[in-house]
Amino acid sequence: MTFTAYLAAPGFEADLRAELGEVMAEHGRLLLAEGPPRPAAWAANIWLEPQRLNVASIGEAAKALKAIQRNWWPHEFHLHRRTALLVDKLPKVSAKPLEFGQPAPTAPLGSFCWLDENTVLASARCSSPFPNGEAAFIEDRHAPPNRAYLKLWEALTLAGEMPRPGQTCLDLGASPGGWTWVLASTGARVISVDKAPLAPAIAAMPNVECRQESAFGLEPGGIGPVDWLCSDVICYPERLLRLVERWLDSGLARNFICTLKFQGETDHATAQRFAAIPGSRLLHLSHNKHELTWMRITPALA
Repeated sequence: MTFTAYLAAPGFEADLRAELGEVMAEHGRLLLAEGPPRPAAWAANIWLEPQRLNVASIGEAAKALKAIQRNWWPHEFHLHRRTALLVDKLPKVSAKPLEFGQPAPTAPLGSFCWLDENTVLASARCSSPFPNGEAAFIEDRHAPPNRAYLKLWEALTLAGEMPRPGQTCLDLGASPGGWTWVLASTGARVISVDKAPLAPAIAAMPNVECRQESAFGLEPGGIGPVDWLCSDVICYPERLLRLVERWLDSGLARNFICTLKFQGETDHATAQRFAAIPGSRLLHLSHNKHELTWMRITPALA
């Protein structure tokens, strides 16, 4: 029987369960569901080719994993000592925080867990290049006005594309300016929109234009073409969807990165409408809270 393993973002097992429907089994945050892999926004990592390995010892488990490939990372939900002993017998995997601008890792990184003392569940291929889907960065604790910048760092790293000098970025719901700081730091021109003011140091950046007004009152034609439309605005997802649809219909925005923020219950229906937009991705970043990130990226021409 074909099945796939989905590792829920920490604390969002119920949302992943609702997204997947019926599941076969649960092992901590790891949910098993019948069928081939399918998109699952609330999964931090998807184990694309899970297989059960029957082993008589920790040494045999290590030998079986190394016969498949070199790099492995554990999902540890029980049998903690046994997991640590198995990790010690495997090649060490470097999981150093990235400096922003570095590409995401490209080396294959498999995932495994002990189901019981004689059974390992392992997948050589996973959806995320990061251990258990958790991206870590060398943080800047001085320049950005809040920690929201980490979401955009992660989104851009996963997108594999970056704003650059000569491009125009529109940052909606920008205050106090974490995302504007990221975008402006790439050398791109940034139009920053929010009723509230930006932090003074961000507003003073030479390539930042501040517009103190509502993001929802903007007409695409009044702004003109933008290379990046980014939104971390606080609003109901359905209202954000209407804004995104207006920009999509205009054809004036090339790339989108937007945060769907859920207030109270998760709006799964609207999330599915975002996911259905052609050419886009909906995912829970490791720096997201009760929110999802929607991206629609047009690859740069060579």
